[in-house]
Amino acid sequence: MKHLIPLSALLLAAPALAQSALADLSAIDAAVARFAGAPLGAPGGAAAPVDRRLRLGRCGVPLTLSWYGAAQDRVQVDCPVAGGWRLYVPILGAGGDKVAAPAIARGDAISIAVSGEGFAVAQPGEALESGPVGAWIKVRALGQGAQPLRARVLRPGLAGIDLP
Repeated sequence: MKHLIPLSALLLAAPALAQSALADLSAIDAAVARFAGAPLGAPGGAAAPVDRRLRLGRCGVPLTLSWYGAAQDRVQVDCPVAGGWRLYVPILGAGGDKVAAPAIARGDAISIAVSGEGFAVAQPGEALESGPVGAWIKVRALGQGAQPLRARVLRPGLAGIDLP
C-alpha cells in the first residue's frame, strides 16, 4: 500500500508537468509585438494572436524572429534547436500598406496542390478560411471524412503544401 501514494502523486502531477513542457504562446505574441514594433491588432502588428490550439514544445533557448518575405508581411518565429519548431505570424498592414485582399475566400472551391522533390499532385478542395497570396489558411479536400489541413495560398483558386 505504501507504493500507491507516490504513484498517485505522480499521476496527479502529470498534467502540470505536461503543461510546463509547452511553449508559452502569450510570450510568443509579446515577442512578435516587440520585434514588429506594434501591438497585436494594430497596423504593423500581428493580425491575430498565435493559435491557442498549437502545442509547441518549450524552447530551451531564446526564440529567433525575422521578417519572412520581401513584403515583410509575416514574422518567422523559430525555436533554433534540433527538433525545434517554426511558425509564421501574419502582420496587419505592414509598412503602412493596406491589408492585401483575399485571393481565396472562405467557401471557395479550390485546388490543393502537394509537391515535393520530383512530384506534384493536386485534388479539389474547399477553403475553410479566406487569405491573400502567401497566407496560410485552413483547407479541406473534397470527400467523405476529409480532415482540415493548412496550405499556403499560391494564387486565386490554388493553395499548396510543399513537402521536404
